[in-house]
Amino acid sequence: MAVLAIDIGGTKLAAGVVDAGGRILARGEVPTIAAEGPTRVLERIVGLGKDLLGRSAVSVDAARRIGVGCAGPVDRLAGLVLDPPNLPGWTRVALVDHLQQAFGLPVILENDANAAALGEFRYGAGKGTRSLVYLTVSTGIGGGIVLDGKIWHGLNDAAGEIGHMTIAPDGPLCGCGNHGCLEAFASGPSIARRAREALAGGRPTRLRGVPGLTAADVVRLAREGDEVACEVWEETVRYLSLGVAAAITILAPERVVIGGGVTEAGEFLFEPLRREVRSRVKLVPMESIPILPAGLGRDVGILGAAAVALDA
Repeated sequence: MAVLAIDIGGTKLAAGVVDAGGRILARGEVPTIAAEGPTRVLERIVGLGKDLLGRSAVSVDAARRIGVGCAGPVDRLAGLVLDPPNLPGWTRVALVDHLQQAFGLPVILENDANAAALGEFRYGAGKGTRSLVYLTVSTGIGGGIVLDGKIWHGLNDAAGEIGHMTIAPDGPLCGCGNHGCLEAFASGPSIARRAREALAGGRPTRLRGVPGLTAADVVRLAREGDEVACEVWEETVRYLSLGVAAAITILAPERVVIGGGVTEAGEFLFEPLRREVRSRVKLVPMESIPILPAGLGRDVGILGAAAVALDA
């Protein structure tokens, strides 16, 4: 048994033909070019999928179904992509109907964070558990929850938005319209913003001479001992620990898995984060809950979409 797995993002489209054991038989990637609108992007998705089926020697008839992870919001049951910020013009796009007509196969749609959570649960850092909380910390902060082996969708598929829990009521405005969300403090762009704000104090810091300052620059200079960069990074870890600790206290998962670009800091992030979370969680046995980096790397989108299809 094999499935076609498709991961739709604002920058790239990734796809793979995946067998029941999670082995990728063929994979491919093309630019999304989202500015061209949904019709052209859908053409690229279909072309990529048919090319991969041909290259993998798995015919359309032999593929059992298609799993799709797409930047949200999506209406999973209606098969619609509603209006993702990074896919302009995708207003109530009938993605499932389009792909079913193109391939003649059942299509299962999931938002990308939930799909990634299920992929890590089946094949990555969550393998062997029955429950996990997954966070991706990158341009934004997304999340997915797996309970008793199934994605927890909640009302209107709204569960798992860990990046939009309020951690400081008077904090900065978040893209969602609320103030003080975790994402407004600990996403990549938010880390860079707080670093720029720290420059206003006039303290000596090598951050001041960095053009186009990013979160990666903050990490690099904090590693090198820059005092202001260290303070910004320590604040980042503290803010992130608030969200992780709250999720653990509410859900008591067997594992917490964190992915996304900010986690490229490695143990420079995870070691202090584990320490901070342990200090905040009092009613759940933290010694039994590992906090781990995601294990699937660039394949998380493909294997997440495959897991969605294989679980259907």
